[in-house]
Amino acid sequence: MAKDKGLGPAKRFGARYGATTKHRFASIEKEQKKAQLCPYCSKPKAKRIAYGIYECKKCDSKFTGRAYTVGRKVKQFEAVKEEVSEKEEVKQE
Repeated sequence: MAKDKGLGPAKRFGARYGATTKHRFASIEKEQKKAQLCPYCSKPKAKRIAYGIYECKKCDSKFTGRAYTVGRKVKQFEAVKEEVSEKEEVKQE
């Protein structure tokens, strides 16, 4: 059996399930196993404890996120919020 490069944790499936499926699975599992960025203390100490539930080892906070990653702080939301407040100011004038 040839060794598959880049599969990491998906090597355990051997010749089953196909290469594409195993590569997708490997990338998802690598992402979910690594330490995530905590939204409260901004340290990469949050670990996934269940589906969409994370716990920060530094500040002991429990919070929700996406299924496999915490996700990023939405800077676009802040920009949209500022844009909406600017439009409201224009309407009031």
